[in-house]
This record gives sequence, C-alpha cells and structure tokens, in this order.
Amino acid sequence: MNEQNNKKKPHEESPKIAMGEPVVQVSAWKKLLSKRWVYPAAYMAAAAIILTLVWVYQDASQKPLDSTPASVSENGVVGTQDLMAEDNVNEGLGEDPTAQTVAVAEDLAWPVANMADVSVVKPFYDSEGSAEDHEAALVQYNDTFIANTGIDLARSDNESFEVTAAMGGKVTRVEEVPLYGLVVEITHANNLKTVYESLADVTVKQDDDVKQGTVIGTAGRNEIEQELGNHVHFAVYENDELVNPSSVLPKNQ
Repeated sequence: MNEQNNKKKPHEESPKIAMGEPVVQVSAWKKLLSKRWVYPAAYMAAAAIILTLVWVYQDASQKPLDSTPASVSENGVVGTQDLMAEDNVNEGLGEDPTAQTVAVAEDLAWPVANMADVSVVKPFYDSEGSAEDHEAALVQYNDTFIANTGIDLARSDNESFEVTAAMGGKVTRVEEVPLYGLVVEITHANNLKTVYESLADVTVKQDDDVKQGTVIGTAGRNEIEQELGNHVHFAVYENDELVNPSSVLPKNQ
C-alpha cells in the first residue's frame, strides 16, 4: 500500500531544487553600466555640454546692445533704422534741434587803433628779467623807484592818440586818480582784466559792454610818469595777478 502511495503519478513532476542563492536576472542598465567605457564617456559628454553652454553665454554677453531707444507708434514699434532715416530727413531739411552755439575765443589785441603809430617807451618789470631789464622798467617818482606794473605806449612825436579796448568785456571801473590820471578797468572772460591809465578823457562809463577795438578814451599825461609825456599805461591781470602784457599781446604788430 505504501509502495503504491510512494509511486508518482505520471503527470506529476518533482519540483527542481536550486542549490545556493536564488538566481536573479541582471537588467540591461546594469549590464551597460558594468562596461568600463561607460563612465568616461558620460563624463566627456557632460563636459562637452557644459563647455557649449559657457560658449553660448559668453557669445551672447559680448554682443553690443543697441543704445538707441525705439519709439512706439500706432502700428507698433519703430526700430532704430527708422529713427535714423527720420534724422537724415530732418538733416536734409536743415532741422537740427541739438545744434549749439559755440563761443569763439578772443585773443588780446594792442590797446591802440594802429600799433605802427606807437611804441613801448617803458616795459613791464619782470622779476625774471636781467638787471638791465629791471633798470629800464623802474618808474622814478621824486626820490622813489617803483616797479612798472604794465607797459607804457607813446607816439614818437608826443601827440595824443586813441586808446581802444584790448578785448571785449564789461567796464567795471572809471575813476580819476591823482597820480595816474583817468583810469578805466575792463573785466573780460576767463578771469582776465585790463587796466588803462594816464587817459586825457574817457568815452565809456561803468557797466558799459564794449567790444574789442572800441575807443575808450585818448592818451594823456599823469603825475607819476611826467617824463613820458602823452602816453597810456596798459596793465593785464589774470586771476588778479599781474601778467607781462608783452607776453600775451600779438608779436606781429
């Protein structure tokens, strides 16, 4: 009886018993990652992508931006080319809203109508001059010697002559001084100032605006330089400091 029970039925099969750990199938990703060349290839690909992104960013940042703003019209945005074309049209029509007036610089001129009629009879006392220059530029008044603060102009025949503004400006002083005669002071741009002394008469008044070459008076005599006769004493100040007039006046006159 037991032998019969121990006999297996034909359709029954005995289960297969595997020895050791159960068998697990390896996935395709693991097989791929097990290759030695996979990780280096992945690193190279990532590096290539990063370098490409950096290059694109740098290229975009180096492109100059159009600084000309666009204007908006009813039909949309008008680009900079349209604005340039409009500017060209305006230029052709002579319309230039940004045009500015440029002031023309003016140089000092000799304070006489014709320099050929006069000459320098006493020079400016220049501290850097020679002993001979210093002696020629001293003004003697009684027993006192005074350094000449300008240049003195006179005619060879001792006749009077017209004195003119050396540069355009505003008359800031008209005064009669006992030692120096009639005095006119004109203030100019760039902190310049010119002074005209020993005038016989004056044709301008304080606060007048004068142009270069405007007659301001005539040469005369004064007390401190009697030996010079009819002459004009001409002085130049820059930032309230005396300047040698001969160094700033034209040399061709």
